[in-house]
Amino acid sequence: MLSTPSSVLPGPVLAIESSCDETACAILSSDGTCLAQRVVSQDGHADFGGVVPEIAARAHLALLPGLVRATLADAQLTANDIGFVASTTGPGLIGGLIVGSGFGKGLALALGKPFVAVNHVEAHALTARIPGLVPGGAPFPYLLLLVSGGHCQCIAVEGVGQYRKLGGTIDDAAGEAFDKVAKMLGLGWPGGPALEKLARDGNPKTIPLPRPLLGREGCDFSFSGLKTALSQKLAPFGQSPLPRQFAADLAASFQQAVADVVADRITHALRMMPDAGLLVCAGGVAANSVLRARLETVAEQHGIRFAAPPLKLCTDNAVMVGWAALETCQEAARRGLPQPDDTATRPRPRWPLDEMAHRFAATL
Repeated sequence: MLSTPSSVLPGPVLAIESSCDETACAILSSDGTCLAQRVVSQDGHADFGGVVPEIAARAHLALLPGLVRATLADAQLTANDIGFVASTTGPGLIGGLIVGSGFGKGLALALGKPFVAVNHVEAHALTARIPGLVPGGAPFPYLLLLVSGGHCQCIAVEGVGQYRKLGGTIDDAAGEAFDKVAKMLGLGWPGGPALEKLARDGNPKTIPLPRPLLGREGCDFSFSGLKTALSQKLAPFGQSPLPRQFAADLAASFQQAVADVVADRITHALRMMPDAGLLVCAGGVAANSVLRARLETVAEQHGIRFAAPPLKLCTDNAVMVGWAALETCQEAARRGLPQPDDTATRPRPRWPLDEMAHRFAATL
């Protein structure tokens, strides 16, 4: 929870998220209380089996003005009541980042308020610290498993702006693998929730599948071989419809294989970070109940707590963006630095977390 007096922080913050296919806006008070939030999951991508960057960017452009006005109305505030504006500025799809950050900067300039550029991955990393989200709070350091359609990383979260990547995917991200396997099974897109639903009717022990990198040193991930092995199980059926029970067993077996791999990789990550008192799982795939249960067991075995955001904060949202901006402002105040104004910061499709320490480099 924020320890700096709210008078030091220029709240409330209006936050915007537009890094992929969710268009989101949220308003948080100086102490991190969410005053209002809205998220629009864009239509128009399912027919293409994935997010089309151009469609996403155009949708952000069309949706943002009305979404911001509606969120202000929900919070019973006017634009002039806002203390500063924050937008996701990377990493992500560059078109969406340009739209969201450009809108945020324009609004900040029009209001004469500061603008804070937020790293999307850092926002996920700090979500567990939102007041009231995790019983007992989430003090540093802790281990973060970020699992989504675009990311699969183990990150040592040691402080605001202080992150160490312990391992990551060497091919497909976990969410990407879920979506691709769901497509193979004819479940459409996005595939993760549909695959989990189908897997409930299946037996995860029926169909043998590999566990890539299981037992290997380090905590890198690989899901491409698992995906290929599953496709080979489908080959004998050709273009014929899959028997439903076989499809359910295959979905359950795939889901269990992913959970086994992730549990093994997290066990190795915890050995690399013995001072971690908390395991946090964030990102869209953190909504998967089988994965959550398996990670909770791993945490218990290591004598540490486990936390995952509520389902509505697992996927991309603007609450986490506003919170990351507030944490950044607090850290600047704690170090005696001026409050940040990132109007000159350009959107970036890639923005490594280890670069976030540069914001506070004057006092490191």
